Amino acid sequence: MTTDTTPVPAGARRVDHLVVGAGFAGLCAAIQLDADGERDFVVLEKGGDVGGTWRDNTYPGAACDVPSQLYSYSFAPNPDWSMSFSPQPEIQAYIQRVARESGVLDRFVFDTALETATWRAEEQAWLVETSRGDYLARDLVVGAGGLSEPKLPDIEGLASFGGEVFHSARWDHAADLSGKRVAVIGTGASAIQIIPEVAERAEHLDVYQRTAPWVMPRHDRTYSRLEKAALRHVPGLQKAYRTAIYWGRESYVPPFTLAPAVLLPARKAAEANIARSISDPELRAKVTPDFQIGCKRILISNRYYPALARPTTEVVTDRIARLTERGIVTADGTEREVDVVIVATGFHTTELPITEHLVGRTGRTLAARWKESGMAAYKGTTVPEFPNLFLLVGPNTGLGHSSMVFMIESQVAYVRDAIRTMRRHRYATVEPTERATAAWNESLQQRMDRTVWSTGGCSSWYQDEHGRNTTLWPRSTFGFRRLLARFDTPAYAVGAPHTDPAPRSTPTREDVNA
Repeated sequence: MTTDTTPVPAGARRVDHLVVGAGFAGLCAAIQLDADGERDFVVLEKGGDVGGTWRDNTYPGAACDVPSQLYSYSFAPNPDWSMSFSPQPEIQAYIQRVARESGVLDRFVFDTALETATWRAEEQAWLVETSRGDYLARDLVVGAGGLSEPKLPDIEGLASFGGEVFHSARWDHAADLSGKRVAVIGTGASAIQIIPEVAERAEHLDVYQRTAPWVMPRHDRTYSRLEKAALRHVPGLQKAYRTAIYWGRESYVPPFTLAPAVLLPARKAAEANIARSISDPELRAKVTPDFQIGCKRILISNRYYPALARPTTEVVTDRIARLTERGIVTADGTEREVDVVIVATGFHTTELPITEHLVGRTGRTLAARWKESGMAAYKGTTVPEFPNLFLLVGPNTGLGHSSMVFMIESQVAYVRDAIRTMRRHRYATVEPTERATAAWNESLQQRMDRTVWSTGGCSSWYQDEHGRNTTLWPRSTFGFRRLLARFDTPAYAVGAPHTDPAPRSTPTREDVNA
């Protein structure tokens, strides 16, 4: 690893913009930069294809819980969704198609991991060291995503278990679950999609539940040929569909953020969902949450509760003490023998691994800053000490009700305007002030205190180790878009005028992959 005082490696390739990640966020940034004429960029992707979380999460039953028409780019509508809630293969195919048709893939470098990105004050640029060469970039756009690094539970003996064990985001498709004794650890968003699929194949399934989720019915349906033809050919119809779905989702905001008591009808609907599928009083009690609905992520499924009610499924609520070579031992001393352990325990969301590799102008990593002060950014996008760094899907930009693609497009619009401002005024650097960042986050957390996520009586992956919700946005998505509509220079310390004599030419495919 180089430091700010060591020479820049002779082979470092200079680019205007370096984007990290080729999921929804990174691809959006690349397409929009290209549209602005900012063609001197490279996108680094540690995997072998675009797609991000939709490339990696290929477990049985994987699907989106946001309506298809909204879970897509506004500038790339798709009239060919097969269902109102898209399955993973269709979403991945959509991302691949958009990437292919956008004409930006010649600047994507796959199978390349970012090792360290260090701000170089002398060069006023980021020195980015990767597994396949170095780059010197005027600005760094990080779209690595909050659901990209699987989180394994800290359970004694997990590594020494004698059977097959894998995380839901690293599904082992070679594992044959037919006739096996299978354990699924976790009952979150991925688990409730996996469990019905596994229950149909396994001889016996143990579901290890720490906290019961609220699960609503999934009002999914298949689009007819006529509907798809109309969406493709009737002017304005798809936009109207999308707009209607968007505002329907925005109607969820007041109950979550201003009046949690209004969520009582939703709780009744979720309780009815349990009652329809589970007749055993003991199992009903196990799967009924003891916290306000909405406090944790509300899940949707029509198959989850029927899978738990099967005679070959057992819901285990005792704490896991350890794994042995043959099975799982709970705190009461019971050992249940299993052949396969599927870990569905989520991702690193409040301690993003990539922050360990971003070194700012003071010489400390973003992880070190956030460990000291908590995960926070200005408008979820920029951070003091880290000039010309833009985070997509950064702190407090997550949603509990609508599409993250909308939030990503809002942030990318802000980054685009920042770059235009730098060009127009010939700024070398932009960095948010500590004062502006503190004011933004103080206001945000004050608003968070009134939401169901703070008053609903639960703890969740939305919260950091200090109990602060550093994940979700506590207002409307159109409010977020309005606040990020323009780059607000007064909130930033700007550097000396840029002295680069002229814009560089667009790199060719050979340049990028050399």
